[in-house]
Amino acid sequence: MRAVILTLAALLMTGAAASAREVTPAEQRLIPYNGDLPSCDDSWVLQRITDRFGQKESEYWNSTLQISGYDKVREIGFRANGLDYIPRRYCVARATLSDQKLHTVIYEIGENLGIIGWGYGVEWCVVGLDRNFAYAPGCSVLRPFVDRSLGAAAGVLRERY
Repeated sequence: MRAVILTLAALLMTGAAASAREVTPAEQRLIPYNGDLPSCDDSWVLQRITDRFGQKESEYWNSTLQISGYDKVREIGFRANGLDYIPRRYCVARATLSDQKLHTVIYEIGENLGIIGWGYGVEWCVVGLDRNFAYAPGCSVLRPFVDRSLGAAAGVLRERY
């Protein structure tokens, strides 16, 4: 019996040690990131979302919807997934569409996630208009990992637009 207990204790300690990993900040990698990302209200970022949204609505959904403006732009996370992940800034804004309806836009800006790894990448989702459920449920995939895991308990998106 004592041997079984010692074996189980050894396995548990080994498993705990194996699950702990060394965290190397992205800035200290062989090919480092610098963590310098545009702000949530950067005109390039918002224009990119506007252009891509219009293109998607026109080409895929045969819709004339366009984003005509943004307000209540704010950051909901910066490097929220950890220092050893690709630097990302998580944002939320309220968009006015061409039909005068208001929709929440959730987006992330990632370093070196542009075409072929150059420039900034912007992933975005307009809540209520994710018709192909690419970021389902409710565009939550673009929220920081901790916020996705805890859901409304995290309170990050508690404010309704």
